[in-house]
Amino acid sequence: MINFTVGPVQSSDEVRKIGQEQVPYFRTPEFSNIMYENEKLVKKFSGASENSRVVFITGSGTASMEAAVMNIFNENDNVLIINGGSFGQRFVDLCSLYNVKYTEIKLPIGKGINEETLKKYEGEGYTGFLVNVHETSTGEHYNIEIISDFCKRNNIFLLVDAISSFLADEFNMKELHVGAMITGSQKALACPPGISLIVLSEDAIKRVENNQTKCMYLDIKNALKNGERGQTPFTPAVGILRQINARLKQIERDGGQQIEINRTRELAEYFRNAIKDLPLEIVPEDSSNAVTALHPLNNQAYKIFETLKDEYGIWICPNGGELKDKVFRVGHIGDLTIQDYDKLIDALKKLHDKGIL
Repeated sequence: MINFTVGPVQSSDEVRKIGQEQVPYFRTPEFSNIMYENEKLVKKFSGASENSRVVFITGSGTASMEAAVMNIFNENDNVLIINGGSFGQRFVDLCSLYNVKYTEIKLPIGKGINEETLKKYEGEGYTGFLVNVHETSTGEHYNIEIISDFCKRNNIFLLVDAISSFLADEFNMKELHVGAMITGSQKALACPPGISLIVLSEDAIKRVENNQTKCMYLDIKNALKNGERGQTPFTPAVGILRQINARLKQIERDGGQQIEINRTRELAEYFRNAIKDLPLEIVPEDSSNAVTALHPLNNQAYKIFETLKDEYGIWICPNGGELKDKVFRVGHIGDLTIQDYDKLIDALKKLHDKGIL
């Protein structure tokens, strides 16, 4: 099987080799050094300030979304949420669960945000802004510069879910004045699922320290305290954290995050150019390098997913809910090559010849 989904994605041989090893005991100086190194490289690749911190949570990206909402905000906050798909909706659900007052900016499928969209929220006393910078369900990559400028003008804390965008698209926390950023192990980090992480600016750390969190496992104060000694409060996914370490060092050896972003962009552009003559419509106004979301004009999206999986040994990414039969997605993150895309493109052309595409 060749995996073109947006997570879990294909891992390098180096990362997979670690997954075959026995999991070592972790309350040791050796493991602490791995965690210090992980924090240092994540801060570097995300453009975080020197005094920022990173917490590693054993859980999916949603665990870090929940941890960020409950630790950074409270009932005294009033936040704006971009909701343009299933992951924007998840922030809405979390704020509702934790009694954080919110205003939902509901966007049509595949539509972006502009200055006019935000104009009516100027000077309205909002304290937070929550956005999935890449709405993975639709492929839309929101203009983070516009959002950042709005937050700067209005002194608003900016929380960014960059789970599927980190290391695939341009992003610099310090320049964008991002308060906290979330990502996960199974996207462009190209490791197995099971670890999510939050990069916290100094402003975020102050918010966390001044907040009362009624949760043991997702208490970021506790995570920060343990992180000082290169550890986590509870038993983490040790093997995955070791794989993340190998992957981060691999990116560093290859030239850093910009080289990885450029590689992903090149794969995305190669694929998009190759399918121009097929009856496929790119869904988002602005696509992330991480994924191409496509609407088939002549057939059902889920049927195309099933046929590629069952007859060609190729995984693309299906959608759920109302998008199940309307949109499928092709990822550009993970251990993929031009030759892999040639196989996918050839398969799509054969499906078109058979009337399935």
